[in-house]
Amino acid sequence: MNKPMASPAVERGPHQITIRIYYEDTDFSGLVYHASYLRFMERGRSELLRGLGLHQRELLEGSNGTPFFFVVRAMDIDFKKPALMDDLLTIETRVAEVGGASVLLEQSVLREAELLVQAAVTVVCVENRKAKRLPANVRSRFLSS
Repeated sequence: MNKPMASPAVERGPHQITIRIYYEDTDFSGLVYHASYLRFMERGRSELLRGLGLHQRELLEGSNGTPFFFVVRAMDIDFKKPALMDDLLTIETRVAEVGGASVLLEQSVLREAELLVQAAVTVVCVENRKAKRLPANVRSRFLSS
């Protein structure tokens, strides 16, 4: 997977959340089902936004101006090793690049220091089903992360 270069303005530590693996997250083999990682990473992205003071419901309701939301436009994902039931995983999310209407996020799923899954996720700001430039106050929060 090609790693995008991050600008110095957004190069800080990753946001982290911890997730325990339950039976419902696994497939018939006892390994974490591949789609479960998408849910885990979505939680990581949502918590990153929350940590930046960007609450998705408020954005959607337009509490700070015009209503908008984020959608995943692209995802490049590399499954390196499986997670197992009862594993405690850390989901790391880092802002890699901020564009006009999009944000590139780098995400890692780790079991202790062991890298299990790595992804580059592009999210786009959307208003009325069309891409919209990131509002200045939202852009500044991503740049300060």
